[in-house]
Amino acid sequence: MNYPILIAVAVLVVLLIAFLIIKNQKDKKKFEQEVIDSELSPEKDDKENI
Repeated sequence: MNYPILIAVAVLVVLLIAFLIIKNQKDKKKFEQEVIDSELSPEKDDKENI
């Protein structure tokens, strides 16, 4: 077996998984903030409908 190539592939897979987990956490926080920002308070909603 060619261990250096096998180790390199394993390291790349671990780095890819770590990258995806970190990116997912950032996207989750951004999505939650967008949902919070998009919800209008009752006062603002009433003023816009008048």
